[in-house]
Formats: sequence, structure tokens, C-alpha cells
Amino acid sequence: MPEHPGLVPRQIHRFRQGKMGIAADVLAVEEPLNIRITSGGATRSVAITMRTPGRDEDLARGFLFTEGVLPAEVKVTVEIEKENVVTVTLPTGQSVDWKRLERHSYTSSSCGVCGKTSLEQVYAAVPYGDVPGVAFRVIPEVINILPAKLREAQELFEETGGIHAVGLFDLSGGLLHFAEDVGRHNALDKLIGYALKQGLLPLDQHLLLLSGRASFELIQKAAMAGIGLVAAVGAPSSLAVALAEEMGVTLCGFVRGGGFNVYCGEKRLVY
Repeated sequence: MPEHPGLVPRQIHRFRQGKMGIAADVLAVEEPLNIRITSGGATRSVAITMRTPGRDEDLARGFLFTEGVLPAEVKVTVEIEKENVVTVTLPTGQSVDWKRLERHSYTSSSCGVCGKTSLEQVYAAVPYGDVPGVAFRVIPEVINILPAKLREAQELFEETGGIHAVGLFDLSGGLLHFAEDVGRHNALDKLIGYALKQGLLPLDQHLLLLSGRASFELIQKAAMAGIGLVAAVGAPSSLAVALAEEMGVTLCGFVRGGGFNVYCGEKRLVY
């Protein structure tokens, strides 16, 4: 088993071919991460998210950006002070709207908001809303090769079989970066947080692959980063499709077995 903070060994009883035996297994770690902001000498907790340990700095950066809390141009200092606590310090003169954070509720697909209000709130928050357009086109064969490339890179999934992944690809299907986590939204925040730290945003000439289904919050986070095409191994939700269509994002689902469905933005695909 490779050394990784996101893996933990476990002895289990395994039933195979009518017999029960003791075996060694590996589990994906799930622990809470407390994300805090320090601004003007005051430090407050912004969120507690259940995640797989590792790349907590990327996760904090990506979360605060994709949730619309901090703009991309703000140069913050990120410090992992102790286990499961990360503090993001704003530069002198930069403030955060604490009242807005208290009202901040639209970004989760399970928060109870839906329909037109959700789409309008997200559209107002996206910094690269006009970037994607139809600026690039992709042949279907490129979409079909993405799952195998991401699967090959998934170290934690290989060990546990119970973890989500997201992959960022170039327009020819080359894997540029990926992230894994027990939470699909955390995996995407880690990936976008890395891109943010590297100064790569907007990701308007890239493809994004989700290892599972495409939910509203994942499309929202992708749109925040300026991504124009999102593909998923699983199915999208109705609100995810509505948001993708509103944001001009091409959304593909059920990418498996040499084919896929296109739910909106088909003009980016060359047949």
C-alpha cells in the first residue's frame, strides 16, 4: 500500500466462493476539514467539509473561489495550522463580506434552492461567464478516451475502489491534472485550487471529466473556472443541464463503452 494520508489499512472478513476468510483491505479516509479566513485581525470558520486528507491547501483555495467567497486575483496566504484545520489569510486592505457568507447557500445541490433563482444567482457570481462561447471544437473520439486515461491515473481508487476523481484535459485528450476525494465536489475544488495557484484560470481551452454523475454544484464550479466542456461517466441532473445550458457549457453524460450523450452545447462537437 502506498504511503498517503488518504489511505488507511483495515483487516476485514471476505466471503468468496462459499468460504469466509480474513483479508487485508484499504479504505479511503474521510475526515472533516475546517476552512477558516483571517481578515482584518479576525479569524472565522467559513466551512467544514468532509474530505480525503491531502492537498488541503488546493481544496481551501478552490472552495473559496468556486463558492464565490474570494476572487481569483486576490493573493492569499494559506497555512495548515494543525490537523484538519486550514487558515486562509487575506492581504492587508482586502476584506471579506461576512454577512454574505452567512447568506451563502445556493451552491449546494442539496441546500433546497432550485430552478430559476438558482441559475440567476450562479450566473451573477461567475467571473468568466462570457469566456467559453464556442471557442473550440472537439471530435467525439477525444471524449471517448478520457475515462480510461483518468482511471489509469487514479492511485487512491486503485487501492480503495471508493473514491471520486476529476480530470483536466487539453483539447486533444491529454491528461494535464487530476484530483481524488471521497467528495466529488472536493475533488473538483482541489483541481481548480491547483489551477488557481498556478495562475491558469480561466480554463477556457480545457475539458473536464467527472468520474461519477454531473450535479448542479459541479457544473457551477466548472463554470466559475471558465471550463467550456464537462463530461461525466454518469448521468447529469435536470438542474445541472439547465445551468450548463444557461452558462454555455457543453455537457456530456454516460461517457462509456465508446459513446456518450450530449445534453447541451453540441456545437462544440465536430461529427
